[in-house]
Amino acid sequence: MNAPAPLAEPKSHTHAPAATPSGPDWWLMMKAFWKKGRSIASFAPSSRFMARKVIKGIDFENAKCIVELGAGTGPITAELLKKIKPHTKLLVIELDPDLCARLKARFPQVDVVQGDACHFDKLLAERGITQVDHVCSGLPLPSFPAELRDAILATSARMLAPGGTFRQLTVMPLIYYRLYCRYFNDVRFGFVPINMPPGGVYTCRGYKSVP
Repeated sequence: MNAPAPLAEPKSHTHAPAATPSGPDWWLMMKAFWKKGRSIASFAPSSRFMARKVIKGIDFENAKCIVELGAGTGPITAELLKKIKPHTKLLVIELDPDLCARLKARFPQVDVVQGDACHFDKLLAERGITQVDHVCSGLPLPSFPAELRDAILATSARMLAPGGTFRQLTVMPLIYYRLYCRYFNDVRFGFVPINMPPGGVYTCRGYKSVP
């Protein structure tokens, strides 16, 4: 759930493998939150209720590609793996090296990349993928600089297949509803009370230009 670096060409494939970090998930998230503050979406991993809300309504039978941005320790990844079909490509992107190492150790069957969410289109191009059915984001987009937030949302919009969705979790329910309405024609919010802290999920469709 780490914020991306300033816009630059991605170098995710050049990262040296990180050692598998020790300690429970909550401790890894807390350390990341202490180190990077507002660039981490939450001080604790998302609950299974939050993760299930993020993926609710996805047509897994017809989805060909799903991208997860800012996966943290993988609660959403775990729920996706329960539903995803063999024909669906899942790409999981996390910038924090410790969190990424945890993801790779926990989900060896998944394509996990330590990389910049601003450039996930290039990561897809490397894999011969031109469209995404759903983007599931655990990034704290409201706290990002505007140019980085615009880059991530613009990339998501450009890569989404017709009828695709951008799904953003939050731990500040409805406070940033108008922000997502600036970018998407259709924004719906689902509250998730059983989470630490309580939060919810924006499901967004129909990208529009930002004035």
